[in-house]
Amino acid sequence: MQKRIAAFGFRSIPPTAGCAGADKFGEELFTRLAQRGFQVTAYNRVYEGGAPAPHQYRGINVVSLTTVRRKGFDTLLHSLKATWHIIWNNTGEVVHIQNGGNSIWALPLRMAGKKVFISQDGVDWKRDKWSWYGKLYLYLSSFITAHVPNFVIFDNIFVREIFEKKFKKKFDFIPFGSEVTTNVEGSDILARLDLKPKDYFLFVGRFIPDKGLQYLVPAFERVSTGKKLVLVGGSPNPSDFETRIRSTQDPRIIFPGFIYGADANALMRYAYAYIQPSDVEGLSPVILENMGLGTPVICSDIKENLYVVQDTALTFRQGDTEHLQETIEQALANPEVLAEKAQRAKQRADTQFSWDAVTQQHIALFTQS
Repeated sequence: MQKRIAAFGFRSIPPTAGCAGADKFGEELFTRLAQRGFQVTAYNRVYEGGAPAPHQYRGINVVSLTTVRRKGFDTLLHSLKATWHIIWNNTGEVVHIQNGGNSIWALPLRMAGKKVFISQDGVDWKRDKWSWYGKLYLYLSSFITAHVPNFVIFDNIFVREIFEKKFKKKFDFIPFGSEVTTNVEGSDILARLDLKPKDYFLFVGRFIPDKGLQYLVPAFERVSTGKKLVLVGGSPNPSDFETRIRSTQDPRIIFPGFIYGADANALMRYAYAYIQPSDVEGLSPVILENMGLGTPVICSDIKENLYVVQDTALTFRQGDTEHLQETIEQALANPEVLAEKAQRAKQRADTQFSWDAVTQQHIALFTQS
């Protein structure tokens, strides 16, 4: 009999407004686990006024639990409810938790006889989106992450190295996959946004300081081009930072909100280039998706990004608005170079990053005795 797996720590499967890489990861991994005969129960967050997800999604049992609209505390309350539901209803022998900030729930789950896995995607206490007490909590949580779960899985080798040096232990590494399975041909998103193929730059993600929009917007404002900049996403809890980003007076910069599925994939496929200006990343699923679609990538030169793209993207110095402007201008002046890099990036994504391989690596860990 295949194992039963319960999972929480993301926002929603399928993704909804406010979702990001963790939700994409969950959708790709858990649906593949279900296809292989595992019984998967996924715990969605529902905020006041939000609608619960369907009880079934592509073979996954979905349980929707309500939480508060308060940054940080929404995760803690939801994870507490999910932990209680898993223990009380015995929805899984294996529990997969995303985000080391949820590691405190590994203790009651292990006491209840569960096999607990935590996926850690970055050095969370260094992210600027958190207050000082949030950073302190996440720093202290790292000690629990290192010692309480059965396994800790990192999606990039650099964060794993930090944890291994800090805690003198070995941890597992499994990357994200790159394949985009949604049919993009059925989308009319370009027509709806009055866009033409290869006539816009694209960013997809949360509007938080980690993602570097404070560099991208002013850099693009200084670039002389008729192309547009499409900023897809927003903040799950709107902030002053997001308000400042949206206050640009440049009519070429478009804010279409949260977009998922075929529409998001179509925007990526037909972009002139995808731009990822982040200060902090784990292993970026959106960079991998663009690589897999053959879309040219421009990204900051943080080591996590360089690990993914190697020499297949145009890169700029982290936090350097002027250099980002110059890199965008370089991309506009050299479309042949951009296309050649995108072709090699697709080859790298196809050969080095596969969701099926990612799934098999997780299964190997989940089924260890």
